[in-house]
Amino acid sequence: MAAALSQESVRKSADVHGIKINYYEAGSATELGGGLPLVMLHGGGPGASSWSNFGPALPGFAEKFRTILIDQPGFGGSDKPEVEGNYYRHAAKYVIGLLDQLGIDRVHLLGNSLGGGTAMRLALEHPDRVGRLILMGPGGLSLNLFHADPTEGVKRLMEFNMSPTKESLKAFISTMVVNQDLVTDELVEARFADATAPGAREAMMSMGMSFYNPESFEDGMLWREADRLRKHTLLTWGREDRVNPLDGAMVALKLIPKAQLHVFPNCGHWAQIEAAEEFLEVSAQFLSRHVEREKKS
Repeated sequence: MAAALSQESVRKSADVHGIKINYYEAGSATELGGGLPLVMLHGGGPGASSWSNFGPALPGFAEKFRTILIDQPGFGGSDKPEVEGNYYRHAAKYVIGLLDQLGIDRVHLLGNSLGGGTAMRLALEHPDRVGRLILMGPGGLSLNLFHADPTEGVKRLMEFNMSPTKESLKAFISTMVVNQDLVTDELVEARFADATAPGAREAMMSMGMSFYNPESFEDGMLWREADRLRKHTLLTWGREDRVNPLDGAMVALKLIPKAQLHVFPNCGHWAQIEAAEEFLEVSAQFLSRHVEREKKS
């Protein structure tokens, strides 16, 4: 088992388009995945950050890939500017800017929920910068065929935004996982501190409104552009996902030419936490199939 990494030992930051972007980096390039770095993009719930989503998974991935966890704008240690247009496009601009700062031409992308939407938008707009995609219950691409909208998880998110208490946050986090033992007091305390930090609630509101604003909401309906995505794409879903339910994968699986789907049983929206070992194994195997000729795809 990979040794744990302390948060501060791998924390870095860069000035990107005039704002600070916080990120974490560990590991070196290996033959796996054609030597491309792996960028992980977190979800968008209250108190979300790259470390809270992927910190526990970082050691295992860093043994196989140069791995970079990015706090998307508005989250974690990154600055919180007002969102311009739709959030996915807004965030993708800063991710590309950070890669430019780091001198990285191409990466594999792994995105959870909101981060999945950012990853897909980036791949659509900058296909030359992306190798393969792993999308975990991705926002924008998930289209519920049978479940009602808003889903249970989204309802709990809205309730926290209306009444930001530790109790409402715990109710939201409880929808993320099947195993309720993972919803610890320490997790709730840490996420609540981040969710109520200066500027955090305003940033959450700005992000959320970008999906309702008449001038930008259609830009977030990524399922309508799924057929344009030509990258090898691994869709991963928890069978018991209560935020973006499993039926939301079907349209993407049908439309993305090079898509495949892996479903984790007894698992919710946080596969990287609730099915950690299998998630690492499945992701590494998928990325290991990347070959140089895919640069032309």
